[in-house]
Amino acid sequence: MSLSIIKSMSLQGLEGVLLNVEVDISAGMPSWEVVGLPDASIRESKERVRTAIKNCGIQVLSRKYIINLSPANLKKEGSMLDLAIAVGILRSMDVIMESNLEDTIIVGELSLDGKINQINGILPICIESLKYGMRRVIVPKANAKEAAIVNELEVIGVSHLKELIEFLNGERNIKKETVNLEEILKNNRKQKLDFKEVKGQETIKRALEIAASGGHNCLMIGSPGSGKTMMAKRLPTILPDLTFKESLEITKIHSIAGSLEEHTLITNRPFRSPHHTISANGLIGGGKIPKPGEVSLSHYGVLFLDELLEFNRNTLEVLRGPLEDRVVTISRVSASLTYPCNFMLVASMNPCPCGYLGSKEKQCSCTQKQKENYKAKLSGPLLDRFDIHIQVPSVDYKKLELKTGESSKEIKKRVNEARKIQVERYQKLGIFSNAELTPQLIEEFCVLDKPSNEVLSQSFEKLNFSARAYSKILKVARTIADLDKSQKIEKVHLIEAIQYRSLDRI
Repeated sequence: MSLSIIKSMSLQGLEGVLLNVEVDISAGMPSWEVVGLPDASIRESKERVRTAIKNCGIQVLSRKYIINLSPANLKKEGSMLDLAIAVGILRSMDVIMESNLEDTIIVGELSLDGKINQINGILPICIESLKYGMRRVIVPKANAKEAAIVNELEVIGVSHLKELIEFLNGERNIKKETVNLEEILKNNRKQKLDFKEVKGQETIKRALEIAASGGHNCLMIGSPGSGKTMMAKRLPTILPDLTFKESLEITKIHSIAGSLEEHTLITNRPFRSPHHTISANGLIGGGKIPKPGEVSLSHYGVLFLDELLEFNRNTLEVLRGPLEDRVVTISRVSASLTYPCNFMLVASMNPCPCGYLGSKEKQCSCTQKQKENYKAKLSGPLLDRFDIHIQVPSVDYKKLELKTGESSKEIKKRVNEARKIQVERYQKLGIFSNAELTPQLIEEFCVLDKPSNEVLSQSFEKLNFSARAYSKILKVARTIADLDKSQKIEKVHLIEAIQYRSLDRI
């Protein structure tokens, strides 16, 4: 019997902390003690580990077992340490003879029969392992493809504890898990939806193209059946392709949340559309063990709030901070975790409670008081976060007879060109799109000539725009100018931008 030390990993948000799982077996009153600030799931691991070892045909001796999770001042959570604890015990019992585990991370959850179950957060664990100079990771077989994305590591996927024992004793050969990243990127970037399926609504498609080009938040107002949701779902198809770095960051967040499909790299921009009954914790993240919310799951993608005014007002108000800061911090007794949330907010709403105000198809049945109360649900500060407000009319029957419209591929080409202009313009400023312009940067990059300035002045006088509309109009006009490959904002760009501020008219 001897002291054994096994390397493992614990996650604090997106960051990983290297752990030493220290196991000592000695004579004395039979007992199992897990120390080092473990949570309930880790304290219960002693029963899972002991039973799993027994069901592998190995006798567990009646001894005093002390398991220390170092560093001891850090709160540890989850069941991913089961496998490291089991290997530590078997190594102290001289069942495992492998002595060179200094550069190996071991993570996984054990079943009572010795099977190794998949865990959440394997990709960030592997990325952090590389930062600590590790050479190899041993993970559940179900997580091996996801782990192999970090191709600098030797990834060993195992499905049973007995299999791992044989591997570490040199009795079984397990090949390093590999994935073809080029093949994944090629296959996964195929989009099922396309803007060519949207018939008519050319004005709205133009507004969404501008929103995609500048990263602007967009609010669509229209009657039921006008195509608001249909077009919002197709918005990710015209956004620029993800870089590999962005794909990794998105995949890390979804891995921690346990929402990663097929345990492989996410190569398309996320589109999240939560139901209006969602809580504030579900939207920004939370829980006893803080998990990413919808704002983080839509990182580098689109968060779509359908029927915006059906959401609880207090729930909507929590979006104000994340929309400005592009990160969300969740504070709990056990930890304070920060998750990124750089997303485009797209929302839709009806013009009134019945939905038919201004519709040609049906008469509105709402009273003036009902209309005012309905619109009052949307607070000024939240409305201030939308750069574009666009009225969505009903589609004419003649437009429905059209075969197809412009495809996402054609629109995306223009969006990519506009984004490239912005990236080059702001490369020394730490921002990537016009939507991120601060008031100081607006003065520098959104300079108007005299005719354009007169148009803006007249629009404020005649249309009674509120003060918040000023910077929004200039940022959108800058994006329209970029789509036209114009170095300065022309009068025609400003006039189009003014059309997209319908709710700002007092």
